[in-house]
Amino acid sequence: MCGIAGIINFDKNNGVDPVELKLMTDAIVSRGPDDEGFYLAGNIGFGFRRLSIIDLHSGKQPISNEDGSVWVIMNGEIYNYKEIKSDLLSRGHTFKTNSDTEVLVHLYEEFGEGFVKKLRGMFAFALHDTVQSKVILGRDRLGIKPLFYYSDAASMVFGSEIKEIKKVRKALELNNEGILDYFTYGYTLEEKTCYKNIKKLPPAHCLVLDLNTGNKKIERYWQLEYKPEAQRTEDEWIEIINEKLKETVKCHMISDVPLGAFLSGGVDSSAVVAAMASLSAIPIKTFSIGFKEEKYNELKYAKIVSGKFNTEHQELILEPGSIDIINDIVDLYDEPYADSSAIPTYFLSKMTRQHVTVALSGDGGDEIFAGYKSYRKADYIHRKLKYNPPIMRGLIGLGLKMYPDHFYGKGLLYYLSKQSKYLACYNGIFKEYELSNLLNKDFTCSLNNYSSFDSKIKMLNSYKSGDFVTDCELLDVHAYMVDDILTKVDRASMANSLEVRVPLLDHELVEMAFKIPSKFKLKEGEGKYIFKKSLERELPHEILYRKKQGFALPLSKWFKNDLDNYVKSQLLDKNNLIYNFIDAGAVKNVIAVHAKGQRDFSAQIWTILFFSEWLKKNS
Repeated sequence: MCGIAGIINFDKNNGVDPVELKLMTDAIVSRGPDDEGFYLAGNIGFGFRRLSIIDLHSGKQPISNEDGSVWVIMNGEIYNYKEIKSDLLSRGHTFKTNSDTEVLVHLYEEFGEGFVKKLRGMFAFALHDTVQSKVILGRDRLGIKPLFYYSDAASMVFGSEIKEIKKVRKALELNNEGILDYFTYGYTLEEKTCYKNIKKLPPAHCLVLDLNTGNKKIERYWQLEYKPEAQRTEDEWIEIINEKLKETVKCHMISDVPLGAFLSGGVDSSAVVAAMASLSAIPIKTFSIGFKEEKYNELKYAKIVSGKFNTEHQELILEPGSIDIINDIVDLYDEPYADSSAIPTYFLSKMTRQHVTVALSGDGGDEIFAGYKSYRKADYIHRKLKYNPPIMRGLIGLGLKMYPDHFYGKGLLYYLSKQSKYLACYNGIFKEYELSNLLNKDFTCSLNNYSSFDSKIKMLNSYKSGDFVTDCELLDVHAYMVDDILTKVDRASMANSLEVRVPLLDHELVEMAFKIPSKFKLKEGEGKYIFKKSLERELPHEILYRKKQGFALPLSKWFKNDLDNYVKSQLLDKNNLIYNFIDAGAVKNVIAVHAKGQRDFSAQIWTILFFSEWLKKNS
């Protein structure tokens, strides 16, 4: 695991300043504290920070092919690199290291731009072909590893994090559409960021820059599709899942440094630990975070799993004072980021790094096996109201005016006033009718009728699966998972120089999961039905079939008690920069409604609080 950076000046006579490149890599030392490297070729410059995982002694980057005509830097891991290397050796290629990164240059020599389709792993890379005069940027299929780029008329700058780009490109203009995304869903959607000239390279895409013309093309190289194999029985799927899970976890355990696992005590992390234990000759090291508030505490379940598999277990209890780290978290995420579980994930990563360098997590299981409770609710309502006529939707819309915004069921009624399939876009922070009160007039006018909700609807309508539950999964895979969950884990772990791997998001396992008919995933109201059935021989019933808990801070209670004065002192200051975007009265109302217990607005308060802290550092 590492961090990458690059500067490309379109004027070939304008050489890259090595000082600027060093500023970029210095900004991400925690991603790669073990080593650094640079590649300078006139107007092209690559920078690299290394966290040594594979080939500790000779796997330095940047790395080239035999004649130095192709150079590459990569952040991530290629799990099938040994198989690729064996094939390339048989084709006459010569290797000088045992690293996984080196296979990229030789694979590119052999297969050209299509080489990325051969890779199995999590990665973000930059490749310079000096002969064909082009640079290729690429990102893994599920977006596990990040890659940002800045582009203007004179140059392109890229990096693993936005903070690198900000070191060399100043006076960046805010992107109000990205900020609206944040208030709507808690993160920026698709390729957008909160800055106009900085974008994310989408997962499963490559950007090819022609250095002669300055033209760039961004192309998708992989598409997740629903291809149900209806002829297979439940028992057959159970065996297929078991076999693929163990094969995938085995790939993800390749390491030349100590390795462990995050263990929440939920189904997904427990499944990963069970597979690891079956593949390891020594006890697995596991790590958990808990809270004094019983509603949020899963430590007793983590202990059950730890005891069953005889793991070397470490745990940590978080208290309200943990929120003091908010300023550091703001720095880590570069953009407004509303998922408060970033804090426990940070502390979990910090504790884990004291014992190992690599940890496996269970992220992705809910998205690929239909585990979220929202799928069950949305599917039920969609089936009941699939043909909800426009006149009925209109009546529901009129009825909305009868209820205050804090009425618990108003959000559901709002989406039913549209179309039932739009329930797939239901989960978020502020609903559209709430945003109309929250945002001030100047900010609203600047949006030119842009709607984050409509952006998600467009994504939803692009899916052709013909299956509602699958569409819900696909939407979360392409939005919530990549821009919230994976973003959270990447920044929190890399801030602590910890590599986190996500075997449930191995693309081969994901493709397998999307061959399973949705009736086996969500069955009789049971989410992840077939995945749980496949684990019954490994995990206790109380782990598989207990009530699902999310990995989140107990903010609802904390904001009413321990942190009440903190919230008010921060957000009710009339000089707060947030009031350039949102309405002071609306903020007061959100805080008051939460304090009275009329509605749990802790997520909304956190969203405003994080934005406030972000503005202080980025204005």
